[in-house]
Amino acid sequence: MNRDDKPDYGRLNSLLGRMLEFNRARNWSQFHNPKDLAISLSLEASEVLEHFQWKSDEEMKSHLAVHGDKVGDELADVLYWVLLMSDYFGIDLPTALDRKMGENEAKYPLVKSKNSHAKYDELA
Repeated sequence: MNRDDKPDYGRLNSLLGRMLEFNRARNWSQFHNPKDLAISLSLEASEVLEHFQWKSDEEMKSHLAVHGDKVGDELADVLYWVLLMSDYFGIDLPTALDRKMGENEAKYPLVKSKNSHAKYDELA
């Protein structure tokens, strides 16, 4: 995709709309404040980590073969809170991600960063 092309985020917006309606119908927005949204995001991210704890690479392959849907559910929960936070703060997430990717591309030029796990300020 060319940097000038705008990706279609219609599905993402549709999912956000579904989430907001889900919350509105239950009157849950009264519980949503920056602290609790951030805590919820962190808790869900930790639930993703539980699937990896104490497992070797081989054990992870087996685990994902059997429990891939559960890992997907946890990742969906993380996305839920990310989207809810972006709406709460009025952040256009696709635009923010596009901007951040531009920054990452500048910090990690391909010629220096390919096949390297070094942080940007440690690249040769």
